[in-house]
Amino acid sequence: MNMNARVPLYQKIQQYILDLIRTAGLRPGDRIPTEKELMQQFNVSKITVVKALSGLADEQIIDRVPGKGSFVGHGKQPSANDAAVAPLLSLKEKSPNPDQIAGLIGLVIPSILDYFGIRLINGVQTTLAKHGYRVMILLSEGDIGKEKEALKTLKAIGAEGILIFPIDEEHYNEEILSMKFNGYPFVLMDRFLPGVETDYIAADGKLGAELAVDYLWELGHRQIAICSDSPLQTVTVQERIEGYITALKNKGAMINPAHIITDFQIRSLKDAENHPLYRYMRNRMATAYITLNSKLGVQMYQLASQAGLDVPGDLSIISFDEPTSVVEEFSIFTHIKQFEYEIGCKAAMTLLDVIRSGGGQERKYSKILLKPELVSGQTTGKPPAVH
Repeated sequence: MNMNARVPLYQKIQQYILDLIRTAGLRPGDRIPTEKELMQQFNVSKITVVKALSGLADEQIIDRVPGKGSFVGHGKQPSANDAAVAPLLSLKEKSPNPDQIAGLIGLVIPSILDYFGIRLINGVQTTLAKHGYRVMILLSEGDIGKEKEALKTLKAIGAEGILIFPIDEEHYNEEILSMKFNGYPFVLMDRFLPGVETDYIAADGKLGAELAVDYLWELGHRQIAICSDSPLQTVTVQERIEGYITALKNKGAMINPAHIITDFQIRSLKDAENHPLYRYMRNRMATAYITLNSKLGVQMYQLASQAGLDVPGDLSIISFDEPTSVVEEFSIFTHIKQFEYEIGCKAAMTLLDVIRSGGGQERKYSKILLKPELVSGQTTGKPPAVH
């Protein structure tokens, strides 16, 4: 059996460069073959070449200079004794068995605490399995440092591409920007980076908020609040609030800033009576609430119960995503359905298309917005004055 056939192409390229540095007597600062030359010589895509060069750069064997090319690095260089061993051993320590990285796609997601994440992952996994790929899931836990580490880990073990559900963060993750600059294949899900061209797939949050307002308005609600417990005014939050404002303006309604409730969190219901939102609800400031995530929808339902209010008799709640059932027929909440499973499927297919096409920075990026739907449940009804 030819064991060399089992070595991934990017490692063959790395070995070629290591041998070239040693046998040609190249010194730090000397140029090595360009990406185009390596693509032609090994008949591989740019992505494979970039993966090979990135690995050598991580080992400080070479230096990559944007716009100029790659050069022999100033770190530890291969000698006659260890040229083919030391650097590649370091790489193999990160990925002990080359066979394990064949057909591997990474997925970085903040958490799997709700059905949104479960359905999204199911769509990704199902699609990749059909095409002979496996998925490795790493959780960022809402921490940008862990998100960066997860991306680096997946690249180090040889993932052919990464699906990313970015965390809510004021500043861009420079690791994602680096991946874009280096032509590493990735697709963003649910959130995008304003001003940065990337492949991006999500549900139309602005339209979702408009659907929620329209539905409540038809029921007779005029005091409609929108609530977000995100610590930052992310693009996702801003889009949904924009949809809320647009829908009210289209009806000729005045925008009440007091009904746009942000910058708060519900960490515990033990001291609910002292929470500003509890008093807001108890004082009947609004007759209907749109929550920008499913967990918040449940928490507000519980707050209403503690305040002695009936849902939907005294107030109505619409959440983005269904928080209480993985089976649609048993849904309780009126919610904005964002088709998480379909987002996962389309994101996976888009990433595979990018990988197969060879990527590149000059290509046209794919931006897909799925049309959400409003699913009527048991948490909405006419406002008290209309009964």
